[in-house]
Amino acid sequence: MVEVEASPPDLNDKASSPHHTMTMVPTEGEFAMGKRKDQGISEPEGSRKKKKKQVATPRPACSWVHFSRDFIKEYSATHPESSGLKAATKAASDAWKLMGPEEKAKYTTRAREVWDKYLSSAPARAPKPRRQTKLVTRCSPGRLLNVLQRLTPDQKEAVKSMGFGSILGLRCRTLRRSLCLWLLERFNTVRRSLEICGERIPLTPRDVELVMGLPASGKDVVNSGSDELILQLRKRYNATNRGISVRLLEERLAAPEAGEDFKRSFVLYVMGTLVCPTARLDVSPSFLHFLTNMDVLHQYNWGKFLLDRLVREISRFRQGKQRAVGGCLLFLQLFYYESVAVGAAYESAPVAFPCLFSWGEEEISEREKQEKELGGYGSGEVVCMDRGLGMGSLGYKAQTDSMPLRAVEPMQEISHAQDMEDQEYEDTFTEQEHAHTDSIEGNVVCAEIEVVAGSGPVPCGNIKYGCTEIVDYSKKRDHEEACPYAPCPCPLQNCKFVDSSKQLSSHFSSKHWDSGRHFQYDCPLPISLSKKETFLVLQAEKDGILFLLSKGTQSIGHTIVITCIGPRSSKECYLYDVVSEKGSSSLRLKSSAHSYPGRFQGLPPVDFLLVPFAHLDSSGQLDLEICIWSPTEPGSE
Repeated sequence: MVEVEASPPDLNDKASSPHHTMTMVPTEGEFAMGKRKDQGISEPEGSRKKKKKQVATPRPACSWVHFSRDFIKEYSATHPESSGLKAATKAASDAWKLMGPEEKAKYTTRAREVWDKYLSSAPARAPKPRRQTKLVTRCSPGRLLNVLQRLTPDQKEAVKSMGFGSILGLRCRTLRRSLCLWLLERFNTVRRSLEICGERIPLTPRDVELVMGLPASGKDVVNSGSDELILQLRKRYNATNRGISVRLLEERLAAPEAGEDFKRSFVLYVMGTLVCPTARLDVSPSFLHFLTNMDVLHQYNWGKFLLDRLVREISRFRQGKQRAVGGCLLFLQLFYYESVAVGAAYESAPVAFPCLFSWGEEEISEREKQEKELGGYGSGEVVCMDRGLGMGSLGYKAQTDSMPLRAVEPMQEISHAQDMEDQEYEDTFTEQEHAHTDSIEGNVVCAEIEVVAGSGPVPCGNIKYGCTEIVDYSKKRDHEEACPYAPCPCPLQNCKFVDSSKQLSSHFSSKHWDSGRHFQYDCPLPISLSKKETFLVLQAEKDGILFLLSKGTQSIGHTIVITCIGPRSSKECYLYDVVSEKGSSSLRLKSSAHSYPGRFQGLPPVDFLLVPFAHLDSSGQLDLEICIWSPTEPGSE
């Protein structure tokens, strides 16, 4: 049936216009089609359009979409001679690129409000547990090995200068996918451990350093660089929404030059094929954010970066968010080979550093043969204690300092309820459980050492947060009060992540990138706090330092204060200005941001700005302008 016009026809009015009231009689073809449907005869594939899948709650639009809608509507009204939507969209894109942060703030705020409303109203997606017998992964050591074999001596020296020299010793080409799948089923993302052979073996960045040779100390790998520089790099590597082409990187690495472009291309290629491949075929363009300054790559903690990405990718796979498994599965495979001994006799020889050098195709094939003869994976004996693996940061340092080693903990019988609880935590994976578990285990280790030592050298109580200092027992408390690795909890209410301020900065960048505001030092930043907002997390674009803008409520107004999230012993001094204006009235506070490990309750313990309720708008929103200045030495003006 084909109807002309949307209005219903007036059948009683014979003089009505046929263009407005006529209902077309079905043609013979349409009549025959209806007859075939009644007889149950199906239409051939391709003859009918597939119905689009209905989405109950569409995802909200970004700030650019909100702007383009308003712009295109106005542009179409003022430019009737334009060639249509394409020209209007092009004009909107050009206008958006010329706008500054202040002009974009209107649309950014609108998009954020819509997004918050979407998160609060949209039902949580149920996880899709998957169990598959075939492993799909983008981790491809063989492809990387082909590139390594073609590098020139100068290029190899450039690789070593970046801290990736151990990658040059790669010998194996293929992953044992059956082993990797077996390990994934026994990998606990909550505790960051492998539960094999009746024991639970924790994994730490130190294990990554022993196995892969990547440094497990230094600064966190954080995003840096200006937006303009990132945009230039994306154009240089033809980055799309899908990623950076692996073949393009292979072509670039085939050139004999060994300069900055080679270094950046090499790191991108290693990230995408070995260290932290994602579920996609191409290399993630997000890696460009920490490759803006190639001179500081050797200062990064790549061991922690690899482990964090591996845990995150496995967690996403468990939740059914991706079909392929990302992360460095080669690390899991080699860690198992080194941690579990097979065969009748085994000599606990020292581990060759890194273990990556010891495993080629022949050695792996022989090991797989022995595993098969014993009846399958998990039939050997856990010997990681003897080899310095799975010991945590304390065990690694203890091995080098001839201190007693801590054995891996035996698996206890777990009730069904406890198993379901662990699964629930795993499905809603965040790093807070990791920090909490490490904290418990770390306290047990430190307690053992204190009982044995009593007095004398002991590790800092913040060892689980990265401190490797060994101090006299009598000075332990004084050191911990001034320790730069003092724990700092995540300021967000629903997140229980606890770690050092540096780790917290990395955690916030990766897990809560859309829950705060980025700012530049020495630049004013307009901020609006709704009636229900009590705080706002600010993160510096230059160094990733986190600040907390807190809004308290008193009888006559709101208190406003800015603090730096970090240990109280921090020596950095950050001055800041806060301004609140209402008509001709203006309130200003100039103070220094004191360091606090987290949020505080009640009146601020430092200087604050009291903003009367009269400065709020009709909806209770508070508009401020802040400026945080570059860090200075304490006492300097």
